[in-house]
Amino acid sequence: MSIFEAGMLICFGASWPFQVAKTYRTKDVKSRSRSFMWIVELGYICGMIHKIFYNYDAVFYLYLLDFLLVATDLSLNYYYLYKNKKACKI
Repeated sequence: MSIFEAGMLICFGASWPFQVAKTYRTKDVKSRSRSFMWIVELGYICGMIHKIFYNYDAVFYLYLLDFLLVATDLSLNYYYLYKNKKACKI
């Protein structure tokens, strides 16, 4: 296990709960980049695949946790985008 890889994932993962809370609280997703979040998700998937096939260790679960946090924010993002568009049509 690389302590530096774990540290990177912990640092990245520490920021996402705040972003999820902000998205939930403000419901403002106009200025958010969904393509950026999809690229981040792809990076986490690649990291998990590497861990499964080449170097499985506890860091896999940090990748998984970070992936789920970004997925939560992405889900909220699409939910509020849909909800805001629907509200504008009424």
